Amino acid sequence: MTIAKGDKLPAGTLVKATEAGPDQVESSEFFAGRKVALFSVPGAFTPTCSAKHLPGFVEKAEELKAKGVDEIACTAVNDAFVLGAWNQAAGSQDITMLADGNGDYAEALGLTMDASGFGMGKRGQRWSMIVNDGVVEELNVEAPGDFKVSSADHMLDQL
Repeated sequence: MTIAKGDKLPAGTLVKATEAGPDQVESSEFFAGRKVALFSVPGAFTPTCSAKHLPGFVEKAEELKAKGVDEIACTAVNDAFVLGAWNQAAGSQDITMLADGNGDYAEALGLTMDASGFGMGKRGQRWSMIVNDGVVEELNVEAPGDFKVSSADHMLDQL
């Protein structure tokens, strides 16, 4: 079943990329009591993700926070070391990287895709959501190959 607007996020463990190294995070604790702009990319260092998706959230971080977002987080089916390196190379301190190394959380959300044809295996789809106290307020899932509704600009229009 795919997560939908109005649903509570499933319980699960993600790995936060920190300067001290990987830190396990329970989704129920991470999203509790605050508004989070969460977006998912198929992979760190991939073309659209690096050229448009992450940079858009970096550029719009202050505007998102001015509209009530407490934290901006990115998730991907990559390990915490890769996401940490990607954030250092192209991101900012305004973005929290949440690794879903085995794709278990993407699977729990029902938002996986098969990128085997590109040698990437099972990945998370490209999407964004506004999560308020663990409940999905807005969900924006891209059609394969698109980059429109998951952007920071689109999310700003929803807030």
